[in-house]
Amino acid sequence: MVDLLYSDLETPGGESVKTAIVSGGAGGIGSAICRRFQNEGYHVIIGYHKSREKAEALAIELGGTAMELDVTSADSVENFARKVGRADVLIHNAGIAGQKLFTEITEQEWDEMFSVHAKGAFLLCRAFLPGMIREKSGSIVTVASMWGQVGASCEVHYSAAKAALIGMTRALAKEVGPSGIRVNCVSPGVIDTPMMAGFTEEDKKALAEETPLGRLGTPQDVADAVFYAATAEFLTGQVIAPNGGFII
Repeated sequence: MVDLLYSDLETPGGESVKTAIVSGGAGGIGSAICRRFQNEGYHVIIGYHKSREKAEALAIELGGTAMELDVTSADSVENFARKVGRADVLIHNAGIAGQKLFTEITEQEWDEMFSVHAKGAFLLCRAFLPGMIREKSGSIVTVASMWGQVGASCEVHYSAAKAALIGMTRALAKEVGPSGIRVNCVSPGVIDTPMMAGFTEEDKKALAEETPLGRLGTPQDVADAVFYAATAEFLTGQVIAPNGGFII
């Protein structure tokens, strides 16, 4: 139960506390993003869907707030937004992955991939943009993937959904820029997180060797890029790609 709007939080000196919302905030990349913003003085709201225990533990660690959020559900997103009130920074990080031959992808799997990545971004932005527009201030960051830029074999549905997210980011940035709102995308390369559990050590080694910097990315690498994208004042409509040079 949430008893206050987080936009009403203040520092001991009476200044408003900036709020950062992170969907999928309990995951490997999400938790690193939450820690990065908390370290910079933000009140972090950790949106979770299935990882309640992890989200609540992270909230205790950071002094933030864990709140249930299903980015594929308009009702869930709207309820979440009513409780939060407003956001200084909105980060759509929630995501799912999948590897499958194109001819074996089901309609349900295709729809789910787009629902989490593209529809989720649409619902979150629709919920929080009115407040940002009224205040002529705010920053939105979407988290895509380098496969949304160049495509990946056996990940067509994932690549297509991430490409849609990149396209949405660029278009929305042009639309809301005159209102003082910035919208950027972070497009990571191969990042060593639990989502890579299906990869063998040999697979990871091969990917690291294929990366010019000679290693896989870390969640912290992505978190640093997200923080930059969220706070750089003259940056909008851009795709920042922490991929170690895997693609140029």
